[in-house]
Amino acid sequence: MNYNFSKDLLAIREILGITQEELASQINVQRVTISRSELGETSPSASLLEKVYGYAFDKKVNLGKLKEMLWLENLKPNHKLLFHGAKNMIEGDLDVRKGRANNDFGQGFYTGESYAQAISFISNFDKSCVYFIDFDPSDLICRKYNVDQEWMMTIAYYRGTLEQYESYPIIQELIKKSRDCDYIIAPIADNRMFQIINSFIAGEITDEQCKHCLAATNLGYQYVFISDKSVKNTKLIERSYISDSEKRYYKGIRTSDAKLGADKVKLARVQYRGQGHYIDEILK
Repeated sequence: MNYNFSKDLLAIREILGITQEELASQINVQRVTISRSELGETSPSASLLEKVYGYAFDKKVNLGKLKEMLWLENLKPNHKLLFHGAKNMIEGDLDVRKGRANNDFGQGFYTGESYAQAISFISNFDKSCVYFIDFDPSDLICRKYNVDQEWMMTIAYYRGTLEQYESYPIIQELIKKSRDCDYIIAPIADNRMFQIINSFIAGEITDEQCKHCLAATNLGYQYVFISDKSVKNTKLIERSYISDSEKRYYKGIRTSDAKLGADKVKLARVQYRGQGHYIDEILK
């Protein structure tokens, strides 16, 4: 899927109220380049993409957020708008077996609930982009998790820190539940959160401390598609270019949120000390 560059170019000019010649002058390209691009007669170069989208974002035109709002307004009843941050272009059909096995819930196609959330995870990659996805949950089995012991231990298993306990009945049950469905809705666990979970698995904190520490670093919910049937109910509807300016903006927000989250984690460790159970008490 290519970018909707010709439509985006026209939209940017309309929003800013400028002519093709004015835009060309502002980004230092020929007017004919803008004209041909709007007509779809040429494919944009990487340089032109960065110039146009970077210029728009610097002018406070957040095209991705605007598109998010418009797509939400036009979704069919009961459908869900989701986002996938990709390090590069998605080639071919969506495949639940292409993902890494040591993700939060093993192999699958991972998506999130917001445009900004998707960018925050791929802002360090040069060719990254965000895909908008129309998801129809009809006739699919969903497993939903909250920030609790089951969620923590399931993630710990798939990230490889509970392998020595794999034969335990409680772990076998967790694995069965996480695969006895078409897709999963669960809180996102980034590397910071996994470090907290790891502290729980290592016996340094209780499940109650861990739960409240993780709640303090809330990143929203992810949708993980794990069956072929589930990805057939998804449709890529838009590919959004992310300029360097936009990446820096969302990276800054995430850095700020991370500082606040880290302070909340410290507070939660103290406030819930001694409450709950340690991992060896749960597994015995």
